[in-house]
Amino acid sequence: MKREIIETPNAPAAIGPYSQAVAVTGGRTLYCSGQIALDPTSGELVGGDDVEAQTRRVLDNLAAVLEAAGMGYDDVVKAGIFLADMADFGKVNALYAERFGAAPPARATVQVAGLPKGVKVEIDAVAVGE
Repeated sequence: MKREIIETPNAPAAIGPYSQAVAVTGGRTLYCSGQIALDPTSGELVGGDDVEAQTRRVLDNLAAVLEAAGMGYDDVVKAGIFLADMADFGKVNALYAERFGAAPPARATVQVAGLPKGVKVEIDAVAVGE
């Protein structure tokens, strides 16, 4: 098994001992770490308390990591959404649906007790390329 660390300056740098993503089997399978609403350049939180603004930034960050591995949203086969408040589900779900289109991946959405830096949403993904 070949293991390759994927990093891009177009998504926030890891804020702990993890990689933005890891590709295995010659880049065919990609495991993306959870993305939160941090600006890739400044490292600052984007969106304040606005879950929609945070979700847009999270999805942009995820797209940047996928792109760095030569993949896109169409390659995602499994996603996980972590919410600080399940009351935000509808807003997050609507923005998520815009990005993933008519053939979305399998997914789990859960409410958690807390997220890094006090954000409202975090999304991770597994993608499979050709």
